[in-house]
Amino acid sequence: MPVPQTNAELLDAIETEFAKLRRELDGIPPERFAEPSLEGHAKGTMMSVGDLVAYLTGWGELVIKWIERGEQGLPIDFPETGYKWNELGRLAQKFYNDYRALSPAERLSRLTASKDRLVALIEARDDQALYGQAWYGKWPLGRMIQFNTSSPYANARGRLRAWKKAKGAA
Repeated sequence: MPVPQTNAELLDAIETEFAKLRRELDGIPPERFAEPSLEGHAKGTMMSVGDLVAYLTGWGELVIKWIERGEQGLPIDFPETGYKWNELGRLAQKFYNDYRALSPAERLSRLTASKDRLVALIEARDDQALYGQAWYGKWPLGRMIQFNTSSPYANARGRLRAWKKAKGAA
């Protein structure tokens, strides 16, 4: 899928990739969610399907936080308070822990809720607001959203498909 350049393209990319991801996730029995058998986000670590969902949810909610803080004129700590861009493996571990107590259904619900909230935030913005100027460094807001939604959804789907194939569940 080409890199989105407009509000409509971004919404389409998010909805398309999320729908594909959900089809993969919906085919995984809840009892397999806690099995640490996927390569983790930090080198040399393993994660579960539930951790992967937590990771996607954590990034979605983080982007919402960035946008809302920006709207309120508050400073934004990128990527997150207490983390630097070269510590994303540690941030992934935080996301895994943040959602560990949730059931598979609750994790999926939270992931869907973060995607829906981001869609609403995108729908409230025009192409100029999303792509007309740099928002973080050289990146416009739309690209920062895409980096943390449709692209990771597609990546996660690929990971899940490979995992299912390796586990004989495909």
